Amino acid sequence: MKLDFTGKTALVTGGTTGIGFSTAKMLLEFGAKVVVAGRSEDKGKKALQALNSFEGNIVFVQADVSKVSDCKKIVDETVSRFGRLDSLINSAGVFIPGLIEEVTEEQYDWMMDINTKGTFFSCKYAVPEIRKAGGGAIVNISSDAGVLGNTNSTVYCASKGAITIFTKALAMDVAKDQIRVNCVCPGDVKTPMLEADMAGRPDADQYLKDMISAYPGGKIAEPEEVAAIICFLASETAPFVIGSAWSVDGGLTACSY
Repeated sequence: MKLDFTGKTALVTGGTTGIGFSTAKMLLEFGAKVVVAGRSEDKGKKALQALNSFEGNIVFVQADVSKVSDCKKIVDETVSRFGRLDSLINSAGVFIPGLIEEVTEEQYDWMMDINTKGTFFSCKYAVPEIRKAGGGAIVNISSDAGVLGNTNSTVYCASKGAITIFTKALAMDVAKDQIRVNCVCPGDVKTPMLEADMAGRPDADQYLKDMISAYPGGKIAEPEEVAAIICFLASETAPFVIGSAWSVDGGLTACSY
């Protein structure tokens, strides 16, 4: 079954790298017009270069979703450029490990503002536009850390757990408008976020081996494997999927050990 986004417009936050970039690319391949939002202009330019075969159907908007005004800006610019908004993919996210006694207020604010506040207010401004389009979909990116507690990750778990429950609450409010809200809960994925985490470890190779050993399938995910589920949830192929939290984690959260 091939998904079809012809005539549809999607907005992807955190769309310049990792899961967001793979999702944007896949949506373009399925016929969508896509706006990718990200904090780094340099990463935005590189993303556009990598997707230059879709020129005319993709736009980069520099924005920091921790700022409410930027959450509004990315929605407004999407509608201004392409005339409508059908799908919002909230992929912007950050991670800093640390035990609770090590977490600073600045680190707490940074993770909560981008991961949770950014998702909340991007949805706030997207909902009226998706409603005008006759309905559509919102897919939020939570985490396995938004389902079960992870060690050394109190703030990250708090931010992602909030997204999981927020997704379900928002889904109930907007289902009557034919807007489906769901979230995906990935395990570890080969992204720049993981690379940055590994760079701060004293023995990165062993850290990766230990991480992989926790997965029943013996591997961690590629960004495209998560993007495929995001695109499915954003598509008209999933009309009865509402308020769900899809685990895309290689069986990690199915384990009891």
